[in-house]
Amino acid sequence: QVQFVESGGGSVQPGTSLKLSCAASGGSLDNYAIGWFRQAPGKQREGVSCISTDGGNTYYAESVKGRFTISRDNGKSTVYLQMNSLKPEDPAIYHCTTVRVPHCIPTLDHSWGQGTQVTVSS
Repeated sequence: QVQFVESGGGSVQPGTSLKLSCAASGGSLDNYAIGWFRQAPGKQREGVSCISTDGGNTYYAESVKGRFTISRDNGKSTVYLQMNSLKPEDPAIYHCTTVRVPHCIPTLDHSWGQGTQVTVSS
């Protein structure tokens, strides 16, 4: 079971950008499709984006299409989520985990790290 470490969150103003990183603790992400999920207070966790093992296929929730870009660097065993044009509805704790593509569903043996907090306010 892969253990995840998310980073890159912060507090930013609407319209600005953040880049999140997802790395594995004690292992490698290279052989896994990875998805980003977010959970805001009082809401269910929702899928944001996911990427295939080789990075050749990417998928996005409608709410983030055109604003967020998922990528991976298998040499660094890291998956990124570039978030541009952040909106007031984007704040949440963002997590990454192993998924099955193309539906971006967490795998049966997935795990959740601590996540990284994203806050958007003026």
